[in-house]
This record gives sequence, structure tokens and C-alpha cells, in this order.
Amino acid sequence: MLSRKFNALPGFNLTMGFTLFYLSAIVLIPMAALFLKTAQLSWGDFWRVVTTDRALAAYKLTFGASMIAACINAVFGTILAWVLVRYTFPGRKFIDALIDFPFALPTAVAGLTLANLFAANGWLGKYLVPMGIEGAFTPLGVVIALTFVGMPFSVRTLQPVLENLDRGLEEAAATLGAGRWRTFLQVIGPSLVPTIITGFALSFARAVGEYGSIVFISANKPFSTEIAPYLIVYRLEDYDHLGAAAVAAVLLVISFVILIGINYLEAWSNRFTR
Repeated sequence: MLSRKFNALPGFNLTMGFTLFYLSAIVLIPMAALFLKTAQLSWGDFWRVVTTDRALAAYKLTFGASMIAACINAVFGTILAWVLVRYTFPGRKFIDALIDFPFALPTAVAGLTLANLFAANGWLGKYLVPMGIEGAFTPLGVVIALTFVGMPFSVRTLQPVLENLDRGLEEAAATLGAGRWRTFLQVIGPSLVPTIITGFALSFARAVGEYGSIVFISANKPFSTEIAPYLIVYRLEDYDHLGAAAVAAVLLVISFVILIGINYLEAWSNRFTR
């Protein structure tokens, strides 16, 4: 007689039913409503709205800046997580608490603070602008803001993996004569790659949908520093609800395709860590 596996939660039917209901209410129904709204446009009108020069410039900045910010967070977030997990030093707990600061800080406050910091007369801007580094009201400012809001995702995703990493593997590699860099690249690195990709994906997804921290530091100049979420808000303020829905649908589809690609990349990298 086959033994049934113990499960602390209620049966499969109840939990799966709740899962489907929750996902439908939170994700699927709002997405369906967006596409139904967009469907009120003819294909020609839809294409005309989403392929204007202004819209294309907004897409380019949104996804380009989000990709750059996610790459920065993947690199420096990994270093920061490593330092916090592997080293003990004065102020470590304070720095660890600061990681979550972008989560708690209202995004509008973050954008206003960054704009004042990197403006020509700001604390950093007065030194950087004379050097030709303009961090406010430029695409660079957008990247800075997106890096700020996405940083916790990369660090917090990697920290638990580093904490549970078996250090015996490093000791074995050192015993066999492997240097530090070889140990990191061939022993530690492969086990961290899937988690780094996950943090990258979360940081990228957060950046694509960011609005509050960018409106102040970017100045929202069309064809230059205007992001796609602001273009949606602009169309809504102009009472062009169908146009706003069309741009939102394009963002949704592109983001979904990119995230699927990242998930496949993560699954592919997992095969080499088993």
C-alpha cells in the first residue's frame, strides 16, 4: 500500500484553486482589461500610436536604461552581497540595513533627492558638471535613478545563496592548488550565475515600470529623457485613454518577452550547476 506524503497545507485542489483565483484577480484580469481596452483601436490606429517617433524614443530610453541599470546592479550587487556575507567589519549591520532603503523610500522622494544631488549646483553636480558628467536632466540621470531603485533586488537575491554556500568546496580547491580567481570563476561562480541572473531579471523588471524617481531627475524632455511610463501618463492627462492603453500594452508585451528569455537563460545556466 502506497504511503501518502505528509503536507502541512490543505489538499492540492484547495491550494491550487486559491492560487489560480489570486493570480487571476491580481495579474490576469488587469492584463486582460488592458488588452480589451487596446482592442478598441483598429490595427492601423494602434500601429500609428505606438510607432510615433516620440514613442520609439521613449521605448529606447526605457529598455536601454533599464538594461544598463540591471547590468550595473548585477555586477556591483554581487560584490556588495559578497562583502556583507563574507566579511565582518564595523558598521556592517548598518550598511546591510541601508540595502533596503530604496524599498522604504517613496520613489518621488528618491527622484527629488537625486535631482538635487546631481544638479549643476548640487553637492555632487558642482564637481561633476564641470568635468562634463551631467547626472541630472539627462539619460545618465535616468540610469542613476533606475540603478538606485533596483539595487536591493540584486543584493537580497544573492545573499541567501552566499550564506548557504559550502565553503568546503573552496578549501578543497585551494588544497588542489587553485588560486583565488580560479576558485571563484570555476568553483563558486557557476553556482552563483543562476541567482545573479534572477537578481538581474528582478532589477530589470523593476526598472522598466519605474516612474516616480525618474520624473524629477529626467525633466521628461521628449526624444531625450522621456520614458515610456511618463508617456502613458502624458496621454492620460491629455484624455487619450486608448493611446495610453496602446503604449502600456507594448511595454507589457516587450517586458514579458524579455523576462521569458531571461528565465530560459536562467534554466540553461542551472544545467551547469548540478
